[in-house]
Amino acid sequence: MRALRLDRGYDQATLGDLADVSVTSIKNLENGRGSSLRTVIRILRALEATAWLDTLAPTPTVSPIDLLRSAEATPRRRVSRPRSDD
Repeated sequence: MRALRLDRGYDQATLGDLADVSVTSIKNLENGRGSSLRTVIRILRALEATAWLDTLAPTPTVSPIDLLRSAEATPRRRVSRPRSDD
């Protein structure tokens, strides 16, 4: 976030005004102390960097239906311990 902000030429106060968030929220986010998702989205919109959000939910490469079908085709196997002769 800091690099994006600096690339756009904004100081933290200006970005805070554009994103309608506090400077403290921006400082916390840039220093890795976390923030709410709402704050992150507001800042990314202000920085015109919403494409970054696509990395949060990548396109699925495995179909859940295919996984279910392959599980049905494989017989269940069980493991058992040998019984002791007490």
